[in-house]
Amino acid sequence: MTMIIDAHAHVYPDKIAAKASQAVGSFYDTSITGTGTVEQLLATGERCGIDKFLIHSVATTPHQVESINRFISNALNKYPDKLIGFATTHPDHEDQQQVLEQAQEMGMQGVKLHPDFQEFPINDKRMWPVYAYCEKHNLPILFHTGDPRYKYSSPHLILPVLESFPDIRLICAHFGGWSQWDEAEEYLADTNVMVDCSSSFPFMSDERALELIECYGEDRIFFGSDFPMWDPGEELAHLRSLPLSRQTLEKILSDNLLRFLKTDNQPQPKA
Repeated sequence: MTMIIDAHAHVYPDKIAAKASQAVGSFYDTSITGTGTVEQLLATGERCGIDKFLIHSVATTPHQVESINRFISNALNKYPDKLIGFATTHPDHEDQQQVLEQAQEMGMQGVKLHPDFQEFPINDKRMWPVYAYCEKHNLPILFHTGDPRYKYSSPHLILPVLESFPDIRLICAHFGGWSQWDEAEEYLADTNVMVDCSSSFPFMSDERALELIECYGEDRIFFGSDFPMWDPGEELAHLRSLPLSRQTLEKILSDNLLRFLKTDNQPQPKA
């Protein structure tokens, strides 16, 4: 049986989870029924057959960075067989290298950045030290990409990063650009960036989803739910409802992510 990994799940400490989830809902003007705790996430996975989750949270101020990374690390230690962790950092943190070194020591396998929440453009030179470290140490970066309300995360801003850091390993969430899928397709289709399908199915037709899967190619896509924004079980059911081959589905559900996290090799752009 194919392992299933949700490659995009936000989690929060129990004491602030409900408040944090509602704040995200307000940012996107949508209601969120989940609380965003680790325990709720794992219970959801048990119910719908998801084996592992890639978890992360976003620091909206520099002083939140260390506490968030400790929280993610503690969750990894508690549920090592169920969770993969990505660290956070912030463009105004005074010691990016120390943050990233400590994150790796704590078992983090990548970094999550949300330019819209953190209010920095993807090509902001303040982030060059982060990108340089991640390129040198083979540490993937998961970007939130796309939102027409802001200019921070537009898909085209990925290109200057790729030009300056040709070996950097990037994941562009939401099929490369939430609600900016045409721009994402234009600028990212011929690159080596990976994408996930989180927060996308509710906003597009199945035909458009299939076009984007064809555009990026089956080797460059991860399954993701964007928990607690959406129910992982419902997102999984939607993906499975698409007319995809068994091979394509297996790659999207786990094979691509497992390969990506274990190897230096990146898939080639789709011809």
